[in-house]
Amino acid sequence: MRKLVFMALLSVAIVGQARSENKQTNNKTEMKQTEENYTFELSDKVTREKVTFKNRYGITLTGDLYLPKDRSSEPLPALAINGPYGAVKEQSSGLYANQFAQRGFAVVAFDPSFTGESGGEPRNVASPDINTEDFSAAIDFLGIQSFVDREKVGIMGICGFGGMGLNATAVDKRVKAVAVASMYDMSRVTARGYFDSMTPEQRSQLLEQLGEQRWKDAENGTPAYGPAGLPEADQLTGEEPEFVQGYVNYYKTERGFHPRSINSNGSWTATNALSFMNMPLLTYINEISPRPVLIIAGENAHSRYFSEDAYKAANEPKELMIIPGAVHTDLYDKTDVIPFDKLESFFKENLK
Repeated sequence: MRKLVFMALLSVAIVGQARSENKQTNNKTEMKQTEENYTFELSDKVTREKVTFKNRYGITLTGDLYLPKDRSSEPLPALAINGPYGAVKEQSSGLYANQFAQRGFAVVAFDPSFTGESGGEPRNVASPDINTEDFSAAIDFLGIQSFVDREKVGIMGICGFGGMGLNATAVDKRVKAVAVASMYDMSRVTARGYFDSMTPEQRSQLLEQLGEQRWKDAENGTPAYGPAGLPEADQLTGEEPEFVQGYVNYYKTERGFHPRSINSNGSWTATNALSFMNMPLLTYINEISPRPVLIIAGENAHSRYFSEDAYKAANEPKELMIIPGAVHTDLYDKTDVIPFDKLESFFKENLK
């Protein structure tokens, strides 16, 4: 019970819920990477080009378009990739895109609205609606490219953008197949805490705090930002839950650090939780059917229950793939753990 309570409280920091401090985080993390550095090496079989496109709300999104170097004149199947929550395209989503492009896909990995190099003010805020729309905007972009077969377009979502990707697929019938890895339901974890452990009293208290923070933001004319949700790598004691150590070892070390990543080097707005508190993402997951769903989770991931419950809620055709021994962040960047062969066959079989 103590562990569940601790994780519920910790979720406030990691998900970016209400904070009264009006400050931005000045991280002491220093890495060799420049802002344009990627956390993985580009394959010599792939080209990468920076692209921009607008979503339905007029926000300009910035992404990287990955294409196989050696391709025929035949239009390619295509994927829109995003995640993890609080990450940027130079991290995990770009790594996935690099892998898929080697396997014959046209792929766009992009920064969500209000983050990274994408537009939108204020900075560092998330929305179940707008971030779902971001996926559909990426589908718009892919579908008007001459080298893409718009009848063969899919979505790949990672971590918190796994939930967004499922939501986008449910509402956007142009998407023919969807796969998610280490999926988080951001509405559920924000509104109910980890393992649904938030009590009604705690939820009410949080909403009170969020409302008070709105008054402060209105008086100041600018939004307050909370402190970073993750400690520095040298601050770990070894007593933290595995998933906290996993996040730190990815976002706060050279393995996955990027200065534009909120989880690496920033913080969410203090009221970031608001729209997630009562706008459930996966209400219509059953309507993805008859389009196929592939859900991938680590056997030892703290987030595994999100994947299992999403699988139960989805209609056929669906598949839940549990990776033996893997934890949540293993599916961010470990190419020997992420089942890319399975993902390739899933999309090639179903993008038709």
